[in-house]
Amino acid sequence: MFDFDRWQEIFDSIRKNKLRTFLTGLSVASGIFILVILLGFGQGMQNGIRKEFEQDATNKVWVWTNRTTKEYKGMNPGRRFFLKNSDYNHIVKSYPEKLEYSSRVFRVRGADVVYKGESGAYGIQGVSPGYQYVENVNLTTGRFLSQADMDRHRKVVVISRKIEREMMDTGEDPLQGYLQISGINFKIIGVYTDRGGEREENRVYIPFTTAQLIFNGKDNVNNLAFTLLPEKDFKTTVLASRRFKDQIEAYLKEVHRVAPDDNSGVNIFNVQDEFERFHKLTSSIALFFWVVGIFTIIAGVVGVSNIMLIIVKERTREIGVRKALGARPWSIIGMVLQESIFVTTISGFAGLILSMALLEVVGPNVQVDYIVNPSVNFSVALSTVFILIIAGALAGFIPAWKAANIKPIEALRDE
Repeated sequence: MFDFDRWQEIFDSIRKNKLRTFLTGLSVASGIFILVILLGFGQGMQNGIRKEFEQDATNKVWVWTNRTTKEYKGMNPGRRFFLKNSDYNHIVKSYPEKLEYSSRVFRVRGADVVYKGESGAYGIQGVSPGYQYVENVNLTTGRFLSQADMDRHRKVVVISRKIEREMMDTGEDPLQGYLQISGINFKIIGVYTDRGGEREENRVYIPFTTAQLIFNGKDNVNNLAFTLLPEKDFKTTVLASRRFKDQIEAYLKEVHRVAPDDNSGVNIFNVQDEFERFHKLTSSIALFFWVVGIFTIIAGVVGVSNIMLIIVKERTREIGVRKALGARPWSIIGMVLQESIFVTTISGFAGLILSMALLEVVGPNVQVDYIVNPSVNFSVALSTVFILIIAGALAGFIPAWKAANIKPIEALRDE
């Protein structure tokens, strides 16, 4: 039941102590404000890191070779070697239940890229059809390379949106044109865009088999790229990717006579390892933000408790009179708790609304590396306010219990 007289007492108490009530509420509001802002920037970091990993598939395994550093089985250190088609074929046939997409990569060095007399310095890569998904390539027009292009050694090429913009006239249909690579005509079959930005769009793709055949690649492969099928959860996925990495590393070192403890000869980059590392980092930062925010809120709640103790002290005689007239202990406790919860609730919602408004206005405009659109789930923010209200009730309970245990005769003697 709504008790008008009790609410009138609460507002009278607030009016008589405006500054004290304001400062108490400010400490509580600032606690919620700081917590929500910290959580927002923690989410912004997760968004930023997720965006960085969106440039490529997050389950990608990338393989390349470098010079050996140790003697092994009669082979001198400092030896440079290439991966082979047989390496790729063996891995694909050995792990069909683990692989989602796969591709070989052959890099064409020193070739000119020309379109209607206009030349440009772009990377040229021979790749397999699966590379579209390994690299997260999105087509804006046309198609990507197909297995038929590979089998028939077709002279076809997929260019980027950046290359189209730089080398072609506005309104020109790129699919009607030919790109010359080292004087050889390649039919343009598609235009792609890459989430990694223009740096990732500074290359053209041709069929891997065509690149090997025309540009004297022999049996050499520069890179192997794979994406793994997802497991039931993140932890299992990370463990599976590590097992796959260790298994193919051991195989490639054995085939190419590289010492098992040589960390230079065969190099494998497992994106899941990096993703897990950043995931742990952001989780630790989020936990730190929660701890800082919670302690800030606790400081505000302690302030509320102290103020309520002062209020109880100031109203000792009044409480004594109430008890002498028959007021029950729980009615005294309710009176003190109600004021404590009211101040805490109003202050908490004020801090919540201000922080959410700030994130809404400022968040989309934040342009910082690894921080994208700082924001916080409203339900999480609202939950912190309810936690604060409960904490405010607990903070007010000690002064309320003290007030309920005041003996009327001692209260009436209080000066």
